[in-house]
Amino acid sequence: MTPSGAKPHFRKSPARKAQDAARDRLPLQAGIQPAVPVAGEQVELYSDGACDTGAGHGGWATILKYRGQELVLSGNERETTNNRMELRGLLEGLRTLKRPCQVRVVTDSQYLRKAFTDGWILKWQRNGWKTAGGDPVKNQDLWEELIAQAKTHALTFVWVKGHDGHGENERVDVLAVQERKKLRAG
Repeated sequence: MTPSGAKPHFRKSPARKAQDAARDRLPLQAGIQPAVPVAGEQVELYSDGACDTGAGHGGWATILKYRGQELVLSGNERETTNNRMELRGLLEGLRTLKRPCQVRVVTDSQYLRKAFTDGWILKWQRNGWKTAGGDPVKNQDLWEELIAQAKTHALTFVWVKGHDGHGENERVDVLAVQERKKLRAG
């Protein structure tokens, strides 16, 4: 910590930035991507979820960017979890797209990213939607819908650290929390 109490800021070398970029832009596993390459428009999708685990109130938010235009989506659910809201944010953004697109998904959820890039989804499917420990995979309904979307759109995942100053990630976080709080007020 610095004398002012703020965290010191370290600059990354160009080589370190390139390594981080390569790690965070992993390809999707075969079987959860379009059979034919997608030549559609390029879209950026930022999504996040938030949940009050005690009350089960959750919110999700998505920002879609395309050709200088921006669309902001958000919503909430009762009796939910944070992971479910993370999935819902991505799913609702993808559902909005009217034709196959190349989608750069920016998320702070390792759970969401790794399910696609590390092949978790394929393992769950092979195991009859059971985890390695034999338990049922949570949120199977949303995963199945996301798989269908991933077979339509060419998805690339970029992980960003949450609450670390990334503009759009901070915005979707704030929106998801606002949606969650609406349920508490109602």
